[in-house]
Amino acid sequence: MQPPDDLTQVGYVSGPFGITGSIRVTPFSTDADALLSVKTWWLSKPSLGPVKVRTAKLHGGDVVAQLAGLVGRDPAEALKGAAVSIPRSQFPALPADEFYWSDLIGLDVVNLAGEALGSVTDMMDNGAQSILRITPLPVAGSEEKQSERLIPYVDQFVKTVDLAGKEITVDWGLDY
Repeated sequence: MQPPDDLTQVGYVSGPFGITGSIRVTPFSTDADALLSVKTWWLSKPSLGPVKVRTAKLHGGDVVAQLAGLVGRDPAEALKGAAVSIPRSQFPALPADEFYWSDLIGLDVVNLAGEALGSVTDMMDNGAQSILRITPLPVAGSEEKQSERLIPYVDQFVKTVDLAGKEITVDWGLDY
């Protein structure tokens, strides 16, 4: 079966759960709505392929799932480290002012003065808020490597997100 074009990694198998063949999945998001609502996941082990999800529930910060055809602890242990992906088109809808991290990665970042700061290459969570990891654009003719910027994803700094225009506007100076 051919993987969907919009396949997005949402977590990884962190190990087995119990002795019946359930697995523990560590999600990349603090809420695991996508993992809990989608009934077919794509696992990277033993090779990338779809698996039917019989049950999935939150357990602490992880998701515990029983997959169709997976019986016993040893087969569940063999999936440890597997990437868990689902099609982006199957993510639950969000309110107009909220975004999935995967939607923000790759967007260009400019400040209120119109100065380019770089592009979002990763997102992090420090417990209090999400953080944009910005990789600066290379400066033509300069050998000097610019350091990345970490910008808290809060209203005080993030002013607009334009997915169609592939741009985030922030209140952040070049010298920060």
